[in-house]
Amino acid sequence: MSSSAQGIPGLPDLTHPVELVQFGTQALKASLLLVFLVVALGVAIALISFSLRRSQPEQFIFIGEWAVRYSQLLRGLQHLTLVLVLLVPGFFLCSTLSNRYHYWEQTKVAQVAESVAGEKLEQFAPQVRYSIQEPYSYNTQVNGKIVKVNETRQINRFLTLAGSQIQVKLDQSVDVPGRSSIYQVNYTADYKVVNQLKDINNFFFETPPPNGYTLLASYKVERNGTRLQQTNPGDYGFPFQLQPGEETTFRVTYQAQGGPRWVYSATGQLLSNFRLTAIANFAPADFASGVVPNEIKVNGGSTQFTWIFDDNVSVKNPFGVFTNTEPIRHTGIIPRLLLLAPAIFLWWILLLYLSLPMSFRNIAIAGCIFFACLLTLTYLARVINAQLAWTLISIILLIVTWGLGASRSASLAAIVATIAGAVLPIFGLLIPFSGLTLSLAGLLSAVWLAVRHWYGWYSLHPEDQRLQTQKNGKD
Repeated sequence: MSSSAQGIPGLPDLTHPVELVQFGTQALKASLLLVFLVVALGVAIALISFSLRRSQPEQFIFIGEWAVRYSQLLRGLQHLTLVLVLLVPGFFLCSTLSNRYHYWEQTKVAQVAESVAGEKLEQFAPQVRYSIQEPYSYNTQVNGKIVKVNETRQINRFLTLAGSQIQVKLDQSVDVPGRSSIYQVNYTADYKVVNQLKDINNFFFETPPPNGYTLLASYKVERNGTRLQQTNPGDYGFPFQLQPGEETTFRVTYQAQGGPRWVYSATGQLLSNFRLTAIANFAPADFASGVVPNEIKVNGGSTQFTWIFDDNVSVKNPFGVFTNTEPIRHTGIIPRLLLLAPAIFLWWILLLYLSLPMSFRNIAIAGCIFFACLLTLTYLARVINAQLAWTLISIILLIVTWGLGASRSASLAAIVATIAGAVLPIFGLLIPFSGLTLSLAGLLSAVWLAVRHWYGWYSLHPEDQRLQTQKNGKD
């Protein structure tokens, strides 16, 4: 794994014990405060009831109402405590999964980047250099007088290549220690030189090897079939003579190894009768630097790129070939969904409470199922498309949610609440049109609650409510 891949900074993680201890301490303090307030309220009601035990019946009625409300508060507090008990571990679970998924995505991106990392192999077009004597003058001071001095100096000029016929074969292999791709290059180029000058016949054919290579073998420069020898180590300038109006050809061949990209740079020259054929014996391969080839041929796992310019051409960007990796799309979607999942859980539970009577046990089971579905989605999304994974999980969730109702009407109410409160919001966070989908989910929730409670178009019959109450009592 790459050391550059990291989780989301500052996000709680179940694998960090220090964060768990800190949060547990704060949660314990808040729980003790809540318990103290509830107990204090109960003691206050008991003391008032004891002090007014001989008072008028109206006062007993007042105390009785407070006692009933206190009892309802205790029952509601049980459900609230259960929701908080489900929400807090669920939040830590989602934050941990979000960290793990983010780390996995970053590792995947780092691995892809590492597979094509490395310095590119860049071959420069050769230059034909010659020297001329150029007169120049300057002023100097002699015996207190300004004197003009006329002299000559030697300057370098370059002859335009009359033709370039280049063929390069690229094979790709893997550097096992670094798991990065490397190119093995077989290079052959024929260059035509025509002396269009009248009084110059001494030239230098300068053809340096490619930049960025890790291995260079069988480097040869030939003129009309005769191999030219280097005069100095590291000097790739080969002297030759060519009479005015004559032409000659040079062939440059070598085998090189280097990074996963090969380019041919014109170094600002005006290229004439240029043809470059690059054969990439691997897939996927694509042309580099935005210079579109005149011809692309695909033959099995090999791709041939050909650039042809019969007259002349000048380009700023080099021609070339590189390994085209598949783009990693839709990163960060699952981590964002997991961070918002506790809020979706609260919304879903609220819809269930407002849609049908819910027992203590049903809430606990529903919460466990919800976070289990998120856990499954997190790891299933690594294998298949996230939208498809959630579609399959949603079917299971709806089938299980049907069991929340004791009758067909109650089960349908649970299904509608689940679709509006859980299925659509999560699905909306997985697709590009999140805002539209979440808006539709919110509208569906509001319309369902209005139909359920205001207009009476869909309401549980007394028999359904009785069955649901009996089921909740058994639970």
